[in-house]
Amino acid sequence: MVGVGPGDPFPAARHCDDIARDWELLPHRETRNGAWSEDPPRPHPGLRRNRRAVSTVAQAAPAADPAVAGETSSPRARAFRALIRRRIAAVGLVVVAINVVVAALAPALARWDPQVLDVKARLSTPSAKHWFGTDDVGRDVWSRVIHGARLSMVVGGSVVLLSVTGGLVVGLLGGYYRAVDNVVMRVMDGLMAFPGIILAIALMASLGPSVTNVIVALGIVYVPRVARIVRGSVLVIRETPYVEAARALGVQDTTILWRHILPNCLSPVIVQGTFIFAAAVLGEAALSFLGVGAPPYVPSWGNVLAEGRLYLQQAPWLTLFPGAAIMATILGLNLFGDGLRDLLDPKLRGVQGSSREQ
Repeated sequence: MVGVGPGDPFPAARHCDDIARDWELLPHRETRNGAWSEDPPRPHPGLRRNRRAVSTVAQAAPAADPAVAGETSSPRARAFRALIRRRIAAVGLVVVAINVVVAALAPALARWDPQVLDVKARLSTPSAKHWFGTDDVGRDVWSRVIHGARLSMVVGGSVVLLSVTGGLVVGLLGGYYRAVDNVVMRVMDGLMAFPGIILAIALMASLGPSVTNVIVALGIVYVPRVARIVRGSVLVIRETPYVEAARALGVQDTTILWRHILPNCLSPVIVQGTFIFAAAVLGEAALSFLGVGAPPYVPSWGNVLAEGRLYLQQAPWLTLFPGAAIMATILGLNLFGDGLRDLLDPKLRGVQGSSREQ
């Protein structure tokens, strides 16, 4: 048995450990009647109770935190979970998803051909045969609204693609090269001097009514919005130490723009893209309503509204259903954009985190 040293800071604990170790090394134990048995020594009852306590504590230990366990998942999965935790963003995402599904399945969901005329059933009220009624020439309003959703999604997505691509190019060049900045941004300022709908009408008057021209006109209208956002981000990012280090090492400007600056500019552009999508859907409906957008034979929400305004008192469903579709789509896109902004903006994440802690 090892003795207890005078300098040992825990003499009692050391002594108990030595006794327990020596006791376990003994091959025999003494029974109650004084005889010796060859059986291995039994553990002390206190040790059994301690083992039970340890096992009870192990069983009662809480499970791993789902938030900590989720840290091992992919960044996309974590971002999606963080997005759907926000109720406003979740509602907007559901509305947008419904619109996309309806647009993709428009031929299957439409009960009638949107161009088929049924003069005998003109201005029929909503019924089991025509869910949204019919218009002034007997066309099924339900089918025209469903196909109008497809046109709105196509126009909105195309306008976002065109405006974001043009805005990224102009913003990157204007923000990184000082010589180009003054010329390019003055052109963008000149385009932004006109109200968006007025500039779109002027472009459509020169291009002519068609769906392709609507996309081009609205894309030109929203390019300056994206360009100014990208330029502001580039002006800050180009002064950061890692960009200056890459420039000092002789890295080409195209590589710096593509690998170091562009990825850090995408967060505000993505958020702005959702709002541009909503504005493009509303702009297409406005241009079609005014008669300078999609041709009259193309089923769009603006055309249905323009035809129904003449029968507003006699057949209010002609404007009620397409108007409700426009309102739901714009609301869903705006809610989804607000959720993305809260998720991607570090300043807003910090404010929300501090408010939760309080």
